[in-house]
Amino acid sequence: MMTAIAVAAALLATSVPSADPLMTEIGALDAKVFDAYNRCDLPTFSGYFDPKVAFYHDTGGATFERDAMVDGVRKYICGKVKRELIPATFRVYPIKDYGAIEEGEHRFCELATGRCEGIAKFVMVWAKQDAAWRITSVLSYGHRAATAAE
Repeated sequence: MMTAIAVAAALLATSVPSADPLMTEIGALDAKVFDAYNRCDLPTFSGYFDPKVAFYHDTGGATFERDAMVDGVRKYICGKVKRELIPATFRVYPIKDYGAIEEGEHRFCELATGRCEGIAKFVMVWAKQDAAWRITSVLSYGHRAATAAE
């Protein structure tokens, strides 16, 4: 019984709510981006970002090109933490003749301990050019410790 509950909880925690095709498409892209991030597959991860991506991090500062952002992931994320989307916070909004805005919250879990102690908000702007999606801007902010209930 406990195993069934744990499996159901895991499936709910990794699913992305979908209300429309754009939300489904961006949700699938988010899952792919952060699967590469969590596995430290940096060539795949970097391919989702525009070369001139603007990345704003409330505690880490700003970068304005993909290679610098990916280098930060290599230094501070790989082998240390994984990201999990909080599905109930996931939202997608279309941008006419450009792409989409994705927003939500995610938690960060320490690989060494398995504890998920950090939470942050995010906004990503996706551009669709020639049927390919690329992230052009990222806001990562509101970093805080997770509460016991989270």
